[in-house]
Amino acid sequence: MNTSKTNHIDQLLIDSGLFPTKKASQKPLSNFDFSDEIILITGAAGSIGSELSKQLLTCNYKKLVLIDIAESPLYDLIKDIEFEDTSKIVFLLLNITEEQSLKHLFETYKPTFVFHTAAYKHVPLMEANPHEAIKLNIFGTKLLADLSIEYKVKKFIFISTDKAVNPKSVMGMSKRIAENYLNYFLTKSETQFIITRFGNILGSNGSVLPLFKKQIKSGMPLTVTNSIISRYFISKNKACALILEIATFNNKENNIFTFNMGEPIKIIDLAERLVSLYNNIGEKIEVKITELRPGEKLHEHIISKNEILVPTDNKNILLVNSKNNFETQKIDFTKLANITPNMSSSDIKSILEKYV
Repeated sequence: MNTSKTNHIDQLLIDSGLFPTKKASQKPLSNFDFSDEIILITGAAGSIGSELSKQLLTCNYKKLVLIDIAESPLYDLIKDIEFEDTSKIVFLLLNITEEQSLKHLFETYKPTFVFHTAAYKHVPLMEANPHEAIKLNIFGTKLLADLSIEYKVKKFIFISTDKAVNPKSVMGMSKRIAENYLNYFLTKSETQFIITRFGNILGSNGSVLPLFKKQIKSGMPLTVTNSIISRYFISKNKACALILEIATFNNKENNIFTFNMGEPIKIIDLAERLVSLYNNIGEKIEVKITELRPGEKLHEHIISKNEILVPTDNKNILLVNSKNNFETQKIDFTKLANITPNMSSSDIKSILEKYV
């Protein structure tokens, strides 16, 4: 590997806490002014949701409503910030696919900003459970967006993924359909819908680096699913700071943003760099090539062939523009709504493909 690539990988390992002799630096958190806003975060106990919550603690805000369906992770978040000022924070166990519960939340707290991070995101699991991906990633997003319009939310920030670009997996297709639904309202709603699309989050649940960390700790080989597979990476801290900055933008003509994540990194290069570092300090580790998992692509992209990247005033934030300037059509959800759990995964996936 050349020096610049090695430095890039080393910084990724430092940021993820995997570099054996260096610790991740505590970067300054965000400091934006949301003093007039009642902010709702879905999936608040997840990797992105919890980091957004913690960064918002350093900002001015009117109220913070943190919801998640996962009881123990939500309790962990409560304990993580128990010594902060939580007088303006509400923690709720809530399933965003349940209309009555979600509508009660909007009526009670009247959020003005929504950060929608809740999603099923594990690609192989969603290949095996496509009905659940449709329920949460598509219809959960639709319900949340519809209520945001009804209750006059100012801004709705949707956390998407590079897997929604040229999607192959159920997870990627479900996120792309959700993107398309939100795009339809770009010029038709007072609520400003914003989409942030990025790659793998360092340290997020289920991502490759925490997996490597577990394998190192247990003395197992590092497993890589293909020798040329690559991914974009960004630190959780940086991604959330940029998401909050995007939330302050007032660009109503375009609404999809992505981040400057550098060049994609081959997973084998990450693994081999870890092996060299840990073997040098006396821990013998090897790399094992397995096979691609269901729904997994060799390479991800942050834009499709019909999109272009446009710089913004922040070099780390890029606007995603359509080359064709075509208007997104309203989605007819009839076929998706008629999908049932007893349908085969292949039949469900073929329906999803038609929507993409």
